[in-house]
Amino acid sequence: MCGIVGYIGKEQAASIILDGLSKLEYRGYDSAGMAIFDGEKLRTKKAIGRLKVLENITRGGETLPGCSGIGHTRWATHGAPSDKNAHPHTNAAGTIAVVHNGIIENYISLKKKMADKGYSFVSETDTEVLAHLLDYYYKGNPLETIIRVLQRVEGSYALGILFADHPGEIYAARKDSPLIVGQSALGCFIASDVPAILKYTRTVYYMDNQEIAVLRGENISFYSMDEEEVAKESATVDWDADAAEKAGYEHFMLKEMYEQPRTLEDTLSPRILDKDGEKDIVIEELNMTAEELRAVRKIHIVACGSAYHAGVTGKYVLEELARIPVEVDLASEFRYRNPLLEEGCMVIVISQSGETADTLAALRESKAKGFRVLGIVNVVGSSIAREADACLYTWAGPEIAVATTKAYSAQLAAVYLLAMKFARVRGILADRDFAALLADLKCLPDQIELLLGQKQKIQRFANRYLGARDIFFIGRGIDYAISLEGSLKLKEISYIHSEAYAAGEMKHGTISLIEDGTLVVAVSTQPALYQKMISNIVEVKARGAFVMAVTNEENREMQKVSDYCVYIPETHPCFTNSLAIIPLQLFAYYVAVGRGCDVDKPKNLAKSVTVE
Repeated sequence: MCGIVGYIGKEQAASIILDGLSKLEYRGYDSAGMAIFDGEKLRTKKAIGRLKVLENITRGGETLPGCSGIGHTRWATHGAPSDKNAHPHTNAAGTIAVVHNGIIENYISLKKKMADKGYSFVSETDTEVLAHLLDYYYKGNPLETIIRVLQRVEGSYALGILFADHPGEIYAARKDSPLIVGQSALGCFIASDVPAILKYTRTVYYMDNQEIAVLRGENISFYSMDEEEVAKESATVDWDADAAEKAGYEHFMLKEMYEQPRTLEDTLSPRILDKDGEKDIVIEELNMTAEELRAVRKIHIVACGSAYHAGVTGKYVLEELARIPVEVDLASEFRYRNPLLEEGCMVIVISQSGETADTLAALRESKAKGFRVLGIVNVVGSSIAREADACLYTWAGPEIAVATTKAYSAQLAAVYLLAMKFARVRGILADRDFAALLADLKCLPDQIELLLGQKQKIQRFANRYLGARDIFFIGRGIDYAISLEGSLKLKEISYIHSEAYAAGEMKHGTISLIEDGTLVVAVSTQPALYQKMISNIVEVKARGAFVMAVTNEENREMQKVSDYCVYIPETHPCFTNSLAIIPLQLFAYYVAVGRGCDVDKPKNLAKSVTVE
């Protein structure tokens, strides 16, 4: 969600901050602001709306001269979008400025205490409480002050703080909300995500929970909450800077869809190796012996949004190939239902950002109960990647569009690898079957490339449904998991009401919603369920539905009962999600574009949900 950028060094800070914030627009926001030290005082400028508004009123930062500053893009939580609620927030004298991602859970009681002490509040935010607390405890030592304030704060935070009488320093702190620190010959940076500073440096430090950083023009120091200095090693970001740009595509989402063949290749290839003259799956990141893998009796998959849908697919694939019982939970439900984790259980958490608040909480609860946690994560050095017992990176590269495409595909690939690894170690897959599955895996990137080539056909069909009010997706087994993700893609970027249902449940209520002309997207990629799906299609057509079918090339029977067919190449039934989702992504994209929607930044949504 919200974005933070800070800079201190030799250059003008405002233009660097604006540029950095522009790289974080994908995270979702409704206002933006900056505080810059101009050599005498802190000067703050804030504006509601897109970052362009702030750029215009500051003439690209020219009206805010100075070589140190902090900036923020806000996604409203406490208080509606407005100039007064935008960050940075300051104390009454304007000598302390703070930007904040996260939620201060006890801000109401803190606000009352500060009001009793004579402090006045001009915003509705929880963050302004921090500015006044910093003012109240400040006696000349910023580090000591920050520690005292944070000891009284409950909740999550990533903070950037300026003190006017310490002009050569920026202070940063984090707990349960992502924040990185960067360093280059130009100076030092803070940011809530790597793309914000990738143009200026590849040397970064990943801050741990309850750490404080002090940035000066040429050096960085880290401290614990006990005010003890912490030694940290830097990491080098190996992303191609061009990967975070559109490269000629109209939208990041379209670019990222077309990156999916390469994404799968990058996720699969390093883990399919020659071993004793034969191909095998090697996942060194698991850090588990064959005996430990065989000892796993049950798997819990915990995730949110599209990652949850990848987990639903994972349930079908793991149970089919490895014959391990799998339970899939929404992270927001898992953390509050006091889950029963029995001996021999392994927990897998899936998150693109590695910072999803509910998923991170589920990880911590599982570890606290003594269970092993594997993270499937895209962002290197993220909280989940650092805190999980083992981390399987998906190597999808930076994903900018809010609606995930390539990261979701990479998560599926990671799940396939895990299922096959478990199956192989447990002696369930014969050599011949294992080799056939590997061959199908290796074909997926080229098959996705072929499906992406159908974009014009999908676009023409999508243009017929720009005015649709309701669209339903149905499927059985893995096809139900595909339907969940296809429906989500459509609703999140086109704003059309869409629902996914297990096709066998149609007669239990859903079919009453079908009217003449209603589009029903029927996914049918599981040969054992073809006839069942045909029956479901006949049922909805009898109520007036127009049916778009997504099915396998050999299933020509589907063409007789549906109105429009999209065919996917032949692959193992466990892998069809990777292919069937492509036309559904394209359909959602072209419906949204045709409706004039902001595809990369859908309303009310954020890329990384780091608060509840």
